[in-house]
Amino acid sequence: MPVDGKTTVGLVSLGCAKNLIDSEIMIGHLQEAGMVMTPEPELADVLIINTCSFIDQAKMESINAIHEAVDDREVSRPRQKIIVAGCLSQRFSKELPGLMPEVDAFIGLDQITQVAPVIRDLVGKDEDPQSENFVTVSPKYIPDYDTPRFRLTPKHSAYIKIAEGCNHPCSFCIIPKIRGQHRSRTLESVVKEAEALVKSGVKEINLISQDTTYFGMDRWEGQRPNPRSGVDSSRGESLASLLRALNAIEGDFWIRLLYTHPAHWSDELIETIAECPKVARYVDMPLQHISDRMLGAMKRETDGAYIRDLVSRMREGIPGLALRTTFIVGFPGETDEDFAELLEFLETARFERASVFNYSREEGTRAAKLEGQIHHMTRKKRWNEAMRRLEQLAEERNRGQVGKTLRVLVDAPGQSRGEMDAPEVDGTVFVPADLPVGEFAEVTVREWRGYDLVAN
Repeated sequence: MPVDGKTTVGLVSLGCAKNLIDSEIMIGHLQEAGMVMTPEPELADVLIINTCSFIDQAKMESINAIHEAVDDREVSRPRQKIIVAGCLSQRFSKELPGLMPEVDAFIGLDQITQVAPVIRDLVGKDEDPQSENFVTVSPKYIPDYDTPRFRLTPKHSAYIKIAEGCNHPCSFCIIPKIRGQHRSRTLESVVKEAEALVKSGVKEINLISQDTTYFGMDRWEGQRPNPRSGVDSSRGESLASLLRALNAIEGDFWIRLLYTHPAHWSDELIETIAECPKVARYVDMPLQHISDRMLGAMKRETDGAYIRDLVSRMREGIPGLALRTTFIVGFPGETDEDFAELLEFLETARFERASVFNYSREEGTRAAKLEGQIHHMTRKKRWNEAMRRLEQLAEERNRGQVGKTLRVLVDAPGQSRGEMDAPEVDGTVFVPADLPVGEFAEVTVREWRGYDLVAN
């Protein structure tokens, strides 16, 4: 199997940026162990598939990737070992070994730093009809600033996972059961990682976790902070104190805030962003709905009045803010009136970036057991209607950008992103091909194309 004593490993990474960091950590540990990575699955002695399992579509993508790898192995590399990692393994740890006996090993979220010894064990064995299952329940792992990691993002942009797990009770979401309870890194750990990234030339730091606004609060002494209560950094480390520490790092770079939860926003956090010039005027804050009935059924710890007031305070307190959000349509019990209220909110709030998800009934969630499940055709109809309205709003907004000067970060020859565009999920600003990649530039918008802008 191994060539010249070195095991060759391929890795397929599926899912979100949080999963991508797990893949980067696995690669870092494999390289530290002397193993060789290959981008060609058919050349690998061992193929790792890092899976996602958030909604049905993600599950099917992961399952299809596993079946494809198994089928390809029979044709091109019959002795190849296949490891399934990530959320699918963690979520269905008991079921998968029996359902997928062709897979050689299953590892969960606590095993991403132990992948090298798992591979050594597999490669050293003869053919074994039994799948190895290394998944442990209730993950505890969180990375540190010195965790071996090989970044898969462009040199000028990086993600930092500031916490792992989630404490929120959202009835539609399976994440707490997969990734465990919220556990924050220390402020010092995050700052040290950011300093090293900026020193290496990174121009954009994207802060991620299941809920970035809960950073540090899991370590506060006394009772857990109540949702919708003001966050006071004097009680301990918080997202506000972290942003101020990151803003103090020398260098010219953006700090982008992703995956915030509306329940833990505070005036202090709003003031912090306004006073920190390196923090991008961009906030990702999934709201999921605006109807009180739906927010209550979703267990979102907010209501419509709170959300409207929060959005107003954020826009007033952070001039030039771009808000990105997501909503769910077709949730159990959603009436025509609930949906109409959501459409009206889209019209009045006019989020700079927004998307809509069709409700996915996930086994193991409380919402899956609710009465009033919406017919799939009704869900699809509402999704189409909401997306059409969001597309119209995006076109109106981009039309208004023509003639404006933007500061952009060049991702590739001829392609860049503005301050209100996060990597992978938002629009592109097309620019002259001679602008240096990985650097900031000032450009003027000349036209727009759908969700994208054209500038020179």
